[in-house]
Amino acid sequence: MVVEEDNNFKAEAASVQAHVGELPKDVAEEKNVIPPPDEKVSPSDEKARVPVPAAPAVEKHSGGSIERDAMLAQVEQEKKLALIKAWEDSEKTKADNKVYKKFTSIESWESTKKAYVEAQLRKMEEKLEKQKAEYTEKMKNKMAEIHKMAEEKRAMVEARRREDNLKVEEEAAKYRATGNAPKKFMGCCG
Repeated sequence: MVVEEDNNFKAEAASVQAHVGELPKDVAEEKNVIPPPDEKVSPSDEKARVPVPAAPAVEKHSGGSIERDAMLAQVEQEKKLALIKAWEDSEKTKADNKVYKKFTSIESWESTKKAYVEAQLRKMEEKLEKQKAEYTEKMKNKMAEIHKMAEEKRAMVEARRREDNLKVEEEAAKYRATGNAPKKFMGCCG
């Protein structure tokens, strides 16, 4: 009976190894967990040995093998697609980060240039305000000078009018004193 069990075990191991030989390498490594039986088994070790249920023997149907191969190919394809998707997401993220950095540098450049132009504008406005104040002061001074000259001219005209009036009054007094009439009387009768 011990020899019969040992032969059954050897047969199951051989069928499993044959089955593992059909699988791709990565699946074959996973399936190869049952070690091959030792040829030398002592009678004392047989009692301690617990029979391990082996994986059910897979019949070699051409349809099952093709199906399994198709599933393995599908799993492999899904792995490739997952890797491609991860790579694509990674590259898109890198591109987005580059664009973000460039946008940030452009915004920084723009704000720097705007600040420079605004500073120049304020400087120009201050300069124009200063020039405006100076020009306004000059114009006020000119207006004051013109007003002063006009006042002087008015004073001169007023002084001349007084002189003319005095002269006329003196002549009138002279005519009264002499009793003669003026030769020209208002320039129309004469």
